[in-house]
Amino acid sequence: MNNNYGKTFTRGAAARIIRTSLATLAVLTASSIAYAQDKNQDKREGINFASIPSPTTSDTIAPPAGNSAFLLGQAVGTQGYVCLPNGTGGASWTVNGARPEATLFTKIFGEAFQIITHFLSPVVNPNDIGPKPSRFGDATWQSSFDSSRVWAQKKNFITAGSEASCPNGGSIDCLLLQVVGSDEGPAGGRSLTKTSFIQRLNTNGGSAPATGCLVTGDVGMQALVPYSADYYFFRNEQ
Repeated sequence: MNNNYGKTFTRGAAARIIRTSLATLAVLTASSIAYAQDKNQDKREGINFASIPSPTTSDTIAPPAGNSAFLLGQAVGTQGYVCLPNGTGGASWTVNGARPEATLFTKIFGEAFQIITHFLSPVVNPNDIGPKPSRFGDATWQSSFDSSRVWAQKKNFITAGSEASCPNGGSIDCLLLQVVGSDEGPAGGRSLTKTSFIQRLNTNGGSAPATGCLVTGDVGMQALVPYSADYYFFRNEQ
């Protein structure tokens, strides 16, 4: 084996390990700070949380005044569809809402790190906004750091391709979602529990297939359609 190649390979591997370790430490540190800030707010009013620039959108999907963005996750995943009867003698992928399964990432030092998972699950700690009783499952976001969870339902939408915050025509809608429940992690983590609204923007893909679910003979078929999107998490600062 060429010694120079071996040394170069070793240095490259070491650099990658160091980069990954530093990025992981930065993510964990940021998560710990956010959690500590959240704990402090319970003890005193008026604490200033770290925030990020809120995206520019139409009023249709903008959170109410007093809500500030504090977290952005870039999602990659699928929208799951089941072919069901449509009530008019045929069948449709869209009789039920799509089932999301996605992983949200953030980039630190150029490396993508998982911060949240997105899926459907029953609301275990509902607030007064969602339906009573709760649905079988609602859109869920769970922190990859402290396992805190938040559930949200669609409040409004815009069609993909209709404005700059949702530019990709033919993709799934961009949404404003309102939180209907939240739950601490098993060790008391609360990094997501203060979330009040979530925006889904910059959607790409995810729409129901145009074929494969037209007649009753197609009922029961399933489809997983890849999509990506940006999810902005807001909290009420008032």
